Amino acid sequence: MFTTRPELTGTFGMVASTHWLASAAGMATLEAGGNAFDAAVAAGFTLQVVEPHLNGPGGEVPVLFARAEGTDAGRPVVLSAQGVAPAAASIEGFTDLGLPLVPGTGLLAATVPGAVGGWLTLLRDHGTMPLDAVLRFAIGYAEDGHPLVPRAAATVASVADHFREHWPTSAATWLTDDGAPPAGGALFRNPVLAATYRRLVEEARGPSREAQIDAALAAWYSGFVAEAVDAFCRQPVVDDSGRAHAGFLTGQDMAAWTPAYEAPVTLDWRGWTLAKAGPWSQGPSLLQALAVLDGLPAAGPAGYAGGVAGADLVHASVEAVKLAMADREAWYGDAAEVPVEDLLSAGYTEQRRALVGAQADRDLRPGSPGGRAPVLPRFVTDVSDRLHPSAETLAGVGEPTVDTRGTTRGDTCHVDVVDRWGNLVSATPSGGWLQSSPVIPSLGFALGTRAQMFWLEPGLPNSLVPGRRPRTTLTPSLALRGGVPTLAFGTPGGDQQEQWQLCFWLAHTVGGLDLQAAIDAPAWHTSSFPSSFYPRQSSPGEVVVESRLGDDTIAELRRRGHDVTVSDAWSLGRLSAVSRDPDTGLLRAGANPRGMQGYAAGR
Repeated sequence: MFTTRPELTGTFGMVASTHWLASAAGMATLEAGGNAFDAAVAAGFTLQVVEPHLNGPGGEVPVLFARAEGTDAGRPVVLSAQGVAPAAASIEGFTDLGLPLVPGTGLLAATVPGAVGGWLTLLRDHGTMPLDAVLRFAIGYAEDGHPLVPRAAATVASVADHFREHWPTSAATWLTDDGAPPAGGALFRNPVLAATYRRLVEEARGPSREAQIDAALAAWYSGFVAEAVDAFCRQPVVDDSGRAHAGFLTGQDMAAWTPAYEAPVTLDWRGWTLAKAGPWSQGPSLLQALAVLDGLPAAGPAGYAGGVAGADLVHASVEAVKLAMADREAWYGDAAEVPVEDLLSAGYTEQRRALVGAQADRDLRPGSPGGRAPVLPRFVTDVSDRLHPSAETLAGVGEPTVDTRGTTRGDTCHVDVVDRWGNLVSATPSGGWLQSSPVIPSLGFALGTRAQMFWLEPGLPNSLVPGRRPRTTLTPSLALRGGVPTLAFGTPGGDQQEQWQLCFWLAHTVGGLDLQAAIDAPAWHTSSFPSSFYPRQSSPGEVVVESRLGDDTIAELRRRGHDVTVSDAWSLGRLSAVSRDPDTGLLRAGANPRGMQGYAAGR
């Protein structure tokens, strides 16, 4: 069948990401003798420079990986580089400010910036190269310039007035000398960020590669970066509450934090084992939806015809996602007791599967795993008049939908790598968006706003608690076939990340499409649950589909009670994927054509 690009096949290495320059940096690192971890770090730092509206050094990154050798060979591992809420960030602190929600912009929503700590930890523990070898691409593009992608330029334009009026440090960084937004495709430089990276390399001193990286970590989390962050957060800035607030984040918060290795949550599914990050992410919701689908006839091979999902499969998947996301709202978070085993148990899955009917369900219906009664946030249950935004406000291809104040829904970038030894990495860096928080002038980047995903109501799994991770939307995937790590994939897209990955997964495993064809296949999602982003809205009953699903399928979905919004033919998702055949050792890769930005490279 026709695909927009070939599925790449080779034996040496594959890198796929949401920006061609990041993929090229990762591939150059493999060519220089590095492994998949070196390449992922090189690509990750490059993404901070070339997709600044989607991620930055002030953001975060979850990583799923599997090593080909060593004591943990063949075992999927999660590296959580999601920063935590500052020690001074409490529910009382926000309510004293008269805020019912954590703002989506400014300094109040900052968590500890985890991305750099995550990338450096991955490099130290699993890579082979020194820091300067993997940072040289990011330094070069920040110092010498890179062609600013049109969507980044459009993002700057959307908030240019806000920068001029309220965030002068961002205006100085992102607007031209005459105060205009930069043009798409124009060469853009960020010399201050380049200097920050260079200083990190200069401070990476020590008797070994590992000691040098430790020194860089210290410089970031207790040295010059932490000092600059601490000082900047004491200055009030206007956020999307309409008022100016200082931040809670301090240098001490940064010094006290480190990334963490964790076991993933897994689901066995038709000969595959799919691994996801834990319930501090939305990762288990994909597993829950798949578990429900596994017992439904619609999820059989007949669900696909000619590489396109039919109405039965789309309807069943949407209803399964609604149930999973309702459970996400009631049960997920960085809390001590999240009933993951019960949520994925056969008995509970059977109960949830029985709720999938012939017609669309508009209600948010969390279940009772292990007999526990679900509790939804009051904001979800008491403010129905704030629901039903227009479809145009929702994210499209995983690029941000940004209002004039920098409020963002949908975000992120992604990178996958496999090398000739069989190491496999999937990472979804995000946060620290140029549009959502003012630039720290001595560092050249903005802090993240991930704390907007907390609820300001006590007693919930995702309630704001100092030292807790917000329940993030970031969710890379790694799959094993016959117990062998085989496939890494992911996408940007905020709350749609799991849904677009579900489209890919079904196309690949049920429809039998290769990686590129599965990425190209028409996609869909529902917004019938509360958004993770400020102002936390939902649109009950809405399903957004690419027009390529076909008029007959769209008409049938409407007949079944879905409020169908027909999106452009190539508008939903920015997936990438790499794989390694465990029998032959052949490597494969595919990348998303939507947005005309993502690319895979390999040989």
